[in-house]
Amino acid sequence: MKINSRNDLDFMERIQRDVTAHHRDEEYDEQYYEGKLQEVWHRAVQTPAYGSLGAFSVQTFRGLPATTKDRLKAQPLEFLRVPVGGGLKYYQTTGTTGTPTPTPRTAQDMIANTVSVAEAWRPMLADSDHRALILLPSDIVPVADLMVGVCEFLGVPHVKAYPFTTGISDWDRIVGLWEVFEPTVLFVAPGVLLQLSQILKKRGLLDRLRESVQLLMLLGEVSTPELREMVGQWWNARAYDASYGSTESGTLAACCAQDRLHLLRGANYFEIEGENGITPAEAGRTGRLVVTPLNNDARPFLRLDMGDEVSLTGDCACGADAPAVTVHGRGSDGTAIKGKRVRTRDVEGIVYSNYDVMGYLIEVDEAGSMARLLLERDPETGRDTEDAKKDLLQRRTHQRFGFRWDEVRFVNRLPMTTKSGGSQKSWKRSNFRVVSEAGQS
Repeated sequence: MKINSRNDLDFMERIQRDVTAHHRDEEYDEQYYEGKLQEVWHRAVQTPAYGSLGAFSVQTFRGLPATTKDRLKAQPLEFLRVPVGGGLKYYQTTGTTGTPTPTPRTAQDMIANTVSVAEAWRPMLADSDHRALILLPSDIVPVADLMVGVCEFLGVPHVKAYPFTTGISDWDRIVGLWEVFEPTVLFVAPGVLLQLSQILKKRGLLDRLRESVQLLMLLGEVSTPELREMVGQWWNARAYDASYGSTESGTLAACCAQDRLHLLRGANYFEIEGENGITPAEAGRTGRLVVTPLNNDARPFLRLDMGDEVSLTGDCACGADAPAVTVHGRGSDGTAIKGKRVRTRDVEGIVYSNYDVMGYLIEVDEAGSMARLLLERDPETGRDTEDAKKDLLQRRTHQRFGFRWDEVRFVNRLPMTTKSGGSQKSWKRSNFRVVSEAGQS
């Protein structure tokens, strides 16, 4: 996170005051939000997408329809108030749900997002002698840069080493780095962590290298409670669903020590769209999350519909007053299998519930009438219990979805696409494979 002017320093201190106050306060400060929304509105009307809105008022804001993700993806340049090359950094979305979206960011974009996430994680990261290993990509996508900025802001020693950077950070290099640096925190995508765990198990190194690790901060992909519990058992560490957001919107929620995602309401104005239209985001409500990021500079949004179905809860044991959010995914998410719509969280809640699977791949025919489940063996687990595990998994699948797999098979190795993390994959592209015949694999 670069601070190279007095204005940027003043801005950083202002954001820090905002996000810390709204992390603790029980009551929403309507005056605060009105002022911040007016600032966003002023930036937004400088874009082609919102240029015809006219003057701001709270009433006019509440009358706006939601901005859909489909509209953003269809006309991404219409929402920019700076040229594509006018930000300090240029990113793109991963394109897991369509064409990558150009996303330049100014210094203020990066400062605001970094500070809001860092302050949310401060109780977990800043009060201990932590050292962070960042196993995330930084090419085109912002996730590793954000983790570096958070560590810099909190004073956490860190190193960045993405294992799929050809010629730079292979697994041997990372093992050697690990033995010297002895990280206590891993920032990593779930798929990458599965691959790392498998390699270390096969080499007989996991027991030794995990000794220093205390926190597993999972980012970049969906992570289910079952997966976090499984990898936490392997590493003898606590695994967290670290954050929620998007490249376009910035980070919207960050985890607490209780592994709950709290809305970053000092940096965003949140609403819920449900049966009664768009209403304030309060504990106890469910619907689609609608967000107006309060500090977005290069690409301001007004009432961006994230497309995700969420539920909000309160009374977290961590003491934060901001509601906790559970993200259920988009209503259109999932893939049709045997006439049922199957989503990531549903499948992984079954697959990873036994603590000894290194990954999975679903094979379907073009009609979706045949479905085979391939499971990658844990190298530390014997094969004598595999038949019982298959039977249990079939029963759980039938209970959850109402169908059984045509075959459940354990294999020694799955394709690399199931491993390489959110920068290189989406669930449908990597954990599914269409086969032309039922016998083909």
